[in-house]
Amino acid sequence: MGKLDGKVAIITGASKGIGEGIARVYAKYGAKLVLAARGYKVLEFAEELRAQGYDAIGVRTDVTDMDSVMNLVKCTLEKYGTIDVLVNNAGVCVLGDLLTSSDENRDYHFDINIKGVWNVTRAVSPVMMLKKEGRIVIMSSVTGDMVADPGEAAYATSKAALVGFTKAVAREMADYNVNVNAICPGYVRTPLVEGMAQQSCPEDPESVIRGIAAGVPFKRLATPEEIGELAAFLGCYESSYITGTQIVIDGGSTLPETMSVGV
Repeated sequence: MGKLDGKVAIITGASKGIGEGIARVYAKYGAKLVLAARGYKVLEFAEELRAQGYDAIGVRTDVTDMDSVMNLVKCTLEKYGTIDVLVNNAGVCVLGDLLTSSDENRDYHFDINIKGVWNVTRAVSPVMMLKKEGRIVIMSSVTGDMVADPGEAAYATSKAALVGFTKAVAREMADYNVNVNAICPGYVRTPLVEGMAQQSCPEDPESVIRGIAAGVPFKRLATPEEIGELAAFLGCYESSYITGTQIVIDGGSTLPETMSVGV
């Protein structure tokens, strides 16, 4: 018996990276999956999981568009009749300095990373409130809430905002027995991080990945499935008394005071 057996879980940003890793872990533990992302790849991924014997559907969804989000909820209820878990994973990161990046780049992060989470949470919450049970997992980051590097002003702001959002919604939803928690990953080997590495050093992006790993006490980046295991814990009965908190999963990358003392 899996710890998510029969649970209906919506996972946004589920077509690649951390979202894909979460979906694979949730499937392993028996969840019924509703995978959401903007592109057609999410439909192909759902088909792949079904071919492996898992219960999954894909719904093309733009989290910045409330009509699209409401369609996601409608499709979920038509297929499965309820929603037990929401994993707000959809997010973007494009490097850009405060003084040189465009307003469009700022709004791109805010619209998807903040408003997108707001939209999906707002759309799903009434279902959980009605049955007085549910789990909401929000993908924040160590970036913004704890640390930041140059070029991350928009991304860091958006991810820090999600920590405040988590706490506020957790307090509101506690009256309905709904747990709301945030995950704060460090660097994870995903297409998003590989894209950042490409943007930082087009001639040798792997050197950026190696540099990141060198700064992590475990000397490596996380895998998407490792984030998925934490998301599964926060989505199941084992986390029943945890709400309104952010859990760091970063291989110890935020532990060192400096990069040189004691080396």
